[in-house]
Amino acid sequence: MILLIGLAILVVGFVLIVQGVQSKQGSLRSLGGVAVVVGALVALLSSAFVIVPAGNTGVVFNVFGGVQDRERGEGFHIILPFLQEVTVFNTREQALDFTQERGDEIQALSEEGLAIDIDATIRFRINGSNASSIYQDLGLDGSIVGFENRADSYQATLIRPQVRSVIRNAVANYKAAELISTQRTAMQREIFVNLQESLSRGNVDLIEVLLRDIRIPESVRQVIEEKQTAEQRVEVEENLKRQAEIAAQRRVTEAQGERDAEIARAEGEAQALTLRGQAIRENPEIIQLEIAQKLAPSVQTILLPSEGNFLLDVRGLMNGTQPALPPGQ
Repeated sequence: MILLIGLAILVVGFVLIVQGVQSKQGSLRSLGGVAVVVGALVALLSSAFVIVPAGNTGVVFNVFGGVQDRERGEGFHIILPFLQEVTVFNTREQALDFTQERGDEIQALSEEGLAIDIDATIRFRINGSNASSIYQDLGLDGSIVGFENRADSYQATLIRPQVRSVIRNAVANYKAAELISTQRTAMQREIFVNLQESLSRGNVDLIEVLLRDIRIPESVRQVIEEKQTAEQRVEVEENLKRQAEIAAQRRVTEAQGERDAEIARAEGEAQALTLRGQAIRENPEIIQLEIAQKLAPSVQTILLPSEGNFLLDVRGLMNGTQPALPPGQ
């Protein structure tokens, strides 16, 4: 903006000088001369002011000393006009895509030699404290337009080749079936570690590696899917078999429980009969008491068979106060 103002004043000065010469007015020539001087000074000073935007860092190139090691941070800076030049680098997080839609997907060979196509995204940022090294080693892409140029040749010179190389080397360690199933995460982690190490040597900090899509030959995919379907069927059959075995075992356990319960009841009843028999042998009147209890309540006295040779006082027996008396007593 300052440069444009200076150029505008300079043009106005030249116009005034021309009009003063044509009209032979010395005041116009003098005013035009002042305007030319002022415009030239403004234009000269404008090249001494540099503003580095937020999220960027500036690298200074000196005509006599080359690239300076000290980068310029965000904000306003003063440099030597025409002797120094500032190139602005983006230090924010950036993403680099490798996709089939753009025609730059990564092509690799699996362990068994099958062609694998991979779409990936790499998230990274450059190390702003070493931007001068990137500028000196890799240079710029395109021409400088004022101070708005972004030095991004490190993407084409450093990042893209490294990403392709590391991913291809990693894919070669896995079978095609593993890449789309069990080992995808492990391979992504391996790629990140190896790529992080290689990019750090170029002053680029790796943030994340995303394997967005892994494509294997369709014929191989069908074989893998059929195998997985067969394995799932076998797993289902094994689950059903285990369920049947569990059910059978449960029935056996229930039968054993019922058998043990019957045995326990039989043993209890046998023991009860044994105790009952022993009690009757020791106390014969128990039989008489049970007989009396089963007779009608109105019967007070009964006569047992003659061979018994005694009478029973039923009420007394039931009350537990009257023993059995033989006849005539």
